[in-house]
Amino acid sequence: MGVNKHRPHLFVLPEDDANRQLAVGFALAVSMPLSRQIYVLPVAGGWTQVLDRFLSDQVVDMDSYPDRYMVPLIDFDNKQQRLTEATSKIPEHLRERVFILGVWSEPEKLKTSLGSYETIGSEMAQDCREESNTTWDHHLLRHNADELARLRMYVRPILF
Repeated sequence: MGVNKHRPHLFVLPEDDANRQLAVGFALAVSMPLSRQIYVLPVAGGWTQVLDRFLSDQVVDMDSYPDRYMVPLIDFDNKQQRLTEATSKIPEHLRERVFILGVWSEPEKLKTSLGSYETIGSEMAQDCREESNTTWDHHLLRHNADELARLRMYVRPILF
């Protein structure tokens, strides 16, 4: 069953399977019926492919559905400029509804530190629900603070 496109909803576009599993863990932690308002898209296959797929497959739909929010979920690969590079590819009129998040290095390092991807995703959702930062303050996630604050402002009412 898909999301109701005429109500506020969130799509997640993961770079790879590890990111997809994080997103699925997050989505599973959202209680019914609100869980129907989050949808994890198929894996894109790399951070530049996430942006390419966003531009080719999602921009038109985001224009058609003003209540759609998007999380490109990428690996930052220890690169300070990754957020700036990724943000520059998002059309200006959609930037308010797009939240670029990801692990500072790669999800495999986060898994080694915090457990299974699904558990980590669930704990991220719990932080969002409770407006805490227990998981999000991990050194591999801390760089998401500004995007996370924006995400919480817009998406928290949709999912929690």
